[in-house]
Amino acid sequence: MPIVLLGFMGVGKTTTAHLLNLPVYDMDHIIEERIGMPIADYFSLEGEASFRQLETEVLKGLLDLPSNCIVSTGGGVIKSEVNRELLLANREDNVLLTASFEVSYQRIRKDRQSQRPLFLQCSKEEFEALYRERMALYQGLADTVIDTDKLIPEQVARKILCK
Repeated sequence: MPIVLLGFMGVGKTTTAHLLNLPVYDMDHIIEERIGMPIADYFSLEGEASFRQLETEVLKGLLDLPSNCIVSTGGGVIKSEVNRELLLANREDNVLLTASFEVSYQRIRKDRQSQRPLFLQCSKEEFEALYRERMALYQGLADTVIDTDKLIPEQVARKILCK
């Protein structure tokens, strides 16, 4: 099974994935290619439930890939119970990247490339509630947990490669 990077928005999943010198399958990019539009637009048109269903289909396919690759998940992949069950079965190959709420929030605010629909729709307080809710869902889904607060992406990548 592939190494699967999990974590809330802004923890560095995509950035780190591309530093690991392995083939990278970024779920958000795969979904955007499949739907032919940015995820933010799809969210607006079809809603979160439709997006999560599509996300599950993509995750199932990616978990069947060989072990010499990286899957970078979207921050909300754990909202679906089906996805959590799929990820739990891959627990030993999953890596949970974490960051404090403030660090995640500032990283997302500064990221001009990714328009994250849930970030754009929420006040800071609502976004923090979302962070806490999701962090609870990540618990137990990965044997390896790396706090990225004070690490640069290259350091995170080294920790993953040494696991």
